Amino acid sequence: VQLQAFGGGLVQAGGYLRLSCAASGSIFSINTMGWYRQAPGKQRELVAGITSSGSTNYADSMKGRFTISRDNAKNTVYLQMNTLRPEDTAVYYCYADQEIATRHYDYWGQGTQVTVSS
Repeated sequence: VQLQAFGGGLVQAGGYLRLSCAASGSIFSINTMGWYRQAPGKQRELVAGITSSGSTNYADSMKGRFTISRDNAKNTVYLQMNTLRPEDTAVYYCYADQEIATRHYDYWGQGTQVTVSS
C-alpha cells in the first residue's frame, strides 16, 4: 500500500487548508485511514481517523475545527482544517490500517508540511 498526501502549505491564523491522501497498490481490506501530525520537538500525535464505514474520531483539540472524510471509491481520505492556529503547525502524516486474516498492517504517507503564521 502506498499513500500519497497533498494539500499542505502556508496559511495565516484563522485560515483553512484541505489535505488529501490517496491510497494505491494492494488496497483491499483497508479499515481505518486518518492523520497524525508531528511538530518540531514533539511526539507524533493523532489528529483524526475514519473507518471504512464512516465512524470518526478526533483529538480533543481538533474537534469542531477539523473534519475528516473519506471516499472509499477513490481510496482517498480528506482532512478539512478550519480556524487554523499557529500551534497546528506540523508535518501531517496520513496513515492506513489494513487487516488481513486478523493481522493489522500500518502504512504511512510521506508527510505534508502545514505552517500557520500568526
